[in-house]
Amino acid sequence: MHRTFFSFIGSFFLIFIECYLVLLLTDSTSIEFGGIGTFINIWAMNFFLLFTISTDIKLYLKEKKAENNNTFSH
Repeated sequence: MHRTFFSFIGSFFLIFIECYLVLLLTDSTSIEFGGIGTFINIWAMNFFLLFTISTDIKLYLKEKKAENNNTFSH
């Protein structure tokens, strides 16, 4: 649930960061997404990117914890 919330909120921040970078690189003053559909597609890609990264981190930490528990149980 925390991963979903983090991904949901973080994806909006990624959109703003991506837009800012595009504005800097192209010397534009505004960005038009071409409709709400395009904005939702970009948001969904960012959401799943953050969700998969947070899932990988969760699995890594779980494996690390299990490894530490097995190491000290002699």
